[in-house]
Amino acid sequence: MQYLLLIYRSDAEYGRMNADDRKALSAEYGVYTQSIIQSGHFKAGDGLQPVSTATTVRVRDGKTLTTDGPFAETREQLGGYYLVDAKDLDTALGLAARIPGAKTGSIEVRPVMIYDK
Repeated sequence: MQYLLLIYRSDAEYGRMNADDRKALSAEYGVYTQSIIQSGHFKAGDGLQPVSTATTVRVRDGKTLTTDGPFAETREQLGGYYLVDAKDLDTALGLAARIPGAKTGSIEVRPVMIYDK
């Protein structure tokens, strides 16, 4: 089964990190990513630009409306994701707990929808 591990963090806190702290965090993510690649769980993953770069799209009455920024104001923003293949939810939760961002933010684990053909 595939699970999406959504990494939430505070853009403000990330912005206050100095270059050495960012480099150390990036190295932690590199080690984690290599570990899930080697274990066979990794399907895809990437970090995201800050929420200030987002554009939200809505269609209302047939008209497309765009708004700069995120859909909602929140303390933590979506900072990245991993798509993993795990035998069950417990395995996915174990993978999520090892993500470096879990120490300061939160990781949402969601099963990917399976569609009948």
